[in-house]
Amino acid sequence: MTALNRYNVYARSCPARQCFERLAERWVVLIIGLLRDGEARRFNEIKRQVDGISQKVLSQKLKQLERDGMIARQVFATMPITVEYQLTSLGLSFADTIELVGQWAESNVEQMLHSQQQYDQRQQAEKSKTP
Repeated sequence: MTALNRYNVYARSCPARQCFERLAERWVVLIIGLLRDGEARRFNEIKRQVDGISQKVLSQKLKQLERDGMIARQVFATMPITVEYQLTSLGLSFADTIELVGQWAESNVEQMLHSQQQYDQRQQAEKSKTP
């Protein structure tokens, strides 16, 4: 039996849902996407490049990703201590998917925004018709 046969993310009890939930998080997608070039980066560099993420959330997400085997954390005995993060082979395998999703989002964001605007206008028109 292969892993594909054993797991079904549509089943409530499927442990693969945990992966699905983690990897669908906005900050996780952005962190992995940033590290997809394979280069090691320091915490503050990641924080600067992932605009809007707080220090606390970045720290939490990096720990989660390290626990999940997606990133490796390397500590250097410098003063002050230097810590770098880099994708593992598992993380790199997912990074390609993130790149495709990011390209799709950038290519289709205008169409989605237009659709949202049309939907909101229809909803507003329906509300104004209701007594």
